[in-house]
Amino acid sequence: MSAPSTPDTALQVRLVKAGRTKISYPAELLHDDGTRVTVRAAWAAEGVRDFGFVQFRPGDTFTEHYWRDRWYAIKEVRSGDGTLKGWYCDITRPVVRDAEGDLLAEDLDLDLWVSADGSAVIRLDEDEFAESGIADRDPAAALAATTALDELELLAKDGKFTALLA
Repeated sequence: MSAPSTPDTALQVRLVKAGRTKISYPAELLHDDGTRVTVRAAWAAEGVRDFGFVQFRPGDTFTEHYWRDRWYAIKEVRSGDGTLKGWYCDITRPVVRDAEGDLLAEDLDLDLWVSADGSAVIRLDEDEFAESGIADRDPAAALAATTALDELELLAKDGKFTALLA
């Protein structure tokens, strides 16, 4: 773990998949208690990403919560005017901060969307997860990933999801 940082510290978030950087973007550190790291970042991809049930677009703000002891990251998504869209949950290995203090999260393909009002809880990319071959390469990681997805889905359906972010 790197030296403690203070809020407002600029850092990079790097999401890797299969050993390659999927996306890297600047973020502002809001909190790091040694277990959970919270950052704020603007939508980092080009243009609009339309999932059918939600669109991510320039001007959206993500408050991202990463854990060093959990296999997921939860990203609160707000539109440019501050309206809550919902939460995008990435199933990842526990986050690490590198020597520069930047965040490194390894994406394990599984995702969960929770709408702002909690009425939609949608599992995503289970086909990509199966095709990735992780169950054969790293059965323990595959089990941790599916367990994390099940846990988040259950918490969302039981209305206990946002307690993770308190």
